[in-house]
Amino acid sequence: MKCAVCSRQANGLGYFNLRMRRSDPRRYSDHWVFCSMRCQSAFSNPMNRLTQFQEDAVIDPSDMELAAMRSTLAPLGEYVASIGMDRPLADYGKDEVLRLVEVVVDAYQAHMLAEHERMVERDRAFFEQIASRKAVASTGGNHHRIPF
Repeated sequence: MKCAVCSRQANGLGYFNLRMRRSDPRRYSDHWVFCSMRCQSAFSNPMNRLTQFQEDAVIDPSDMELAAMRSTLAPLGEYVASIGMDRPLADYGKDEVLRLVEVVVDAYQAHMLAEHERMVERDRAFFEQIASRKAVASTGGNHHRIPF
C-alpha cells in the first residue's frame, strides 16, 4: 500500500475517523495508511503545514526506494555524457538542469511503479491460489481440510 500523503510505501501507520461508530465500515479505510508519523500527522491535522516540521527530519529510505535511487544512475550517466562529462554542474544552463532533474525523477518513478506492479501481481497470484484451493475443497474434490 502507498502512503496517503506522499505515495511512498506505507509502514503500518494508519488513521481512522473517531467521529464514526466502531461498527461503521467507513470508520476504517485502507486508503488512510502512512509511511511515517510525519505524514500521518500532516493528514490527521490539516491545520499543520509541512513547513512547521523540522528541516532536518529526514525519513530513512526503504529498500525499494534505495533500489529506485540506484536505478537512476544509468539514465543520469547517459544524460551527463550526452552534454559533456567534463562540464561542471555550475556551468549547466537552466534547461539542462531541468532535463537532468526530469531524467532522475522519471527513472525513479518508473522503478517504483514497476516494483509496485510486481508486488500487486505477486499478491494477486497468491490470492488466486487460495481461492482455487477453497473452490476445490468446497466441491468435494479434496477430502483434506485446508487450514485457511
